[in-house]
Amino acid sequence: MAEQKEQNKADQAFVNPIDKDKVTETPGLLPYAHTAGGAVIRPEDKGQIRGNAMTAMYDQTDRQMEQLRQQMETLMGQAKSLQNRMAVSEIIYQADVPFQPVIHHIYHLYQRKTDGRHLLSMIAPEEWGRRNPYEHLASVRLLGDHTWEVLAGGV
Repeated sequence: MAEQKEQNKADQAFVNPIDKDKVTETPGLLPYAHTAGGAVIRPEDKGQIRGNAMTAMYDQTDRQMEQLRQQMETLMGQAKSLQNRMAVSEIIYQADVPFQPVIHHIYHLYQRKTDGRHLLSMIAPEEWGRRNPYEHLASVRLLGDHTWEVLAGGV
């Protein structure tokens, strides 16, 4: 009888208890772990990835805009300084200058209190004493390009 049982077992075909629809021939291509010890595979949250990328992009562009704003402020300051130098230079070249100015020396621009005419002088405001007939407008230095750098005051 034991022989007959072995024969019946051999005659019967092996039947896999797992449903064929639940088995794959390429387990490495599954979007999830196919064994108990396999790595956990989670789907990516594309909305979060996009959100992080957008945040980084806005941060970077805000930094660049701030740099450009600072550069514009610097350029505007330089333009105002240049405009002030030009205005002072015009006044000085129309003023009474009783001497030949020397490059890189400091001079003082005054306006007469009586008639409003301008005067370029080597005398500093504190050197006049009490009877100064002029109003001090600016202390200036003649530059190599024959414009005047305003050191103190301004027009």
